[in-house]
Amino acid sequence: MKFTEEHEWLLAEGELVTVGITEYASTQLGDIVFVELPEVGTKVSKEQEIVVIESVKAASDILAPLDGEIVEVNSSIVEDPSLVNTDPMGDAWFFKMKLNNKDDLNDLMSEEEYNKLIE
Repeated sequence: MKFTEEHEWLLAEGELVTVGITEYASTQLGDIVFVELPEVGTKVSKEQEIVVIESVKAASDILAPLDGEIVEVNSSIVEDPSLVNTDPMGDAWFFKMKLNNKDDLNDLMSEEEYNKLIE
């Protein structure tokens, strides 16, 4: 797994990368009540706003972690946003994307580096 400073996790599986938010982020947001995901086929650029999350505390935008194309979205978190609170690093993934350049993953943080960030 790789991590961003915006509290996203990325898991590379072959040509695809699964993206979600970390447990730390879901805890900071509080109870999630709404998630809006991008459409499949959307081409995204790093740091482009692509997901909207609303919690009882605030609304937040999730940024694209890298350049690529959205190839799958997790509609179960749209139907039941509370999944983001109960399993943020498992079943509550947000989307899968095909990266323009898989080597860009090397620029992201390791789990150890991310844990130091949130200490």
